[in-house]
Amino acid sequence: MTTQFRGILALLVVTLVWGSTFPAMKGMTDYFSPAWIITIRFSLASVLLAPFLWKARRSDLQSGALLGLVLFASFMFQIQGLSLTSSNRNAFVTGLNVLIVPLLGILAGRMPEKRIFAALALAIAGLVVLCWDSGAWGKGDSLALAGAFCFGFYITMMEKRTQTAVRLMTLTAAQIVTVAMCAVVWLLAREVPRSSIDAAQDFNNYWQYVGKGIVQYGWNLAYLGVVATAAIISLQSWGQARTTANEAAVMYAFEPAAAALFGFFWLGEALTGRGWIGAALLISGMIISQWNTARPPGVLAPE
Repeated sequence: MTTQFRGILALLVVTLVWGSTFPAMKGMTDYFSPAWIITIRFSLASVLLAPFLWKARRSDLQSGALLGLVLFASFMFQIQGLSLTSSNRNAFVTGLNVLIVPLLGILAGRMPEKRIFAALALAIAGLVVLCWDSGAWGKGDSLALAGAFCFGFYITMMEKRTQTAVRLMTLTAAQIVTVAMCAVVWLLAREVPRSSIDAAQDFNNYWQYVGKGIVQYGWNLAYLGVVATAAIISLQSWGQARTTANEAAVMYAFEPAAAALFGFFWLGEALTGRGWIGAALLISGMIISQWNTARPPGVLAPE
């Protein structure tokens, strides 16, 4: 087995794990708010990645904090949308972030290549077929699309910040910690009960509810925080160092298909024939948009 083939297998594992996060989070959205899912997931990952912050350069910490703010917004939109639609549909809409990246270049005065417009046409056709198959466009889809735009903006920022980073894993760890901190601030500001009537009892009931949920969904949360966020970053970095940009692009483009597969076995969600045609069009657009890029993307926080 060649080193390149091992790298491809590593990225295949990364893609499968990322795809599994959609049904893993979907199963908790009826119980936890998006902020709570983000808080627990990224707090667990922060503990594991904290050693990479030892003797960190200020420039890496500052870049990580900025990227973390955008990443937090991305996940808030994505998970809020996930609570209102199926996990496979959310994954396909979120996957459009790879198309949004070159389109954002227009704002910087860079016209995308012709293949980007062909990829965009395929993706739009895929969305139309997907919506025809599983219901009209709704609020959950709009939130997922907003998340895709945030992810696209994040990737654009990440491409620039990784070029100046002293230690890439420090940059990544700083992002993860920032996301966790933003989620905690959001919880304290908007969700922790502040009732003036029987406040003590209200507060106790609130934390009892949270504790019960952590026990009930402990395996989901541990999987998301330990495996899908902290552990997978190292595997992604190792795999990308041993594959080409095109190979990485193809592997990552199949993440929504992996989400649909896990959604079927995990949650019983299914796509009809038309749905799979729409999915194929979307994936084709994603692959075309990333084909012949100069290099693989930098190490990103998983979805």
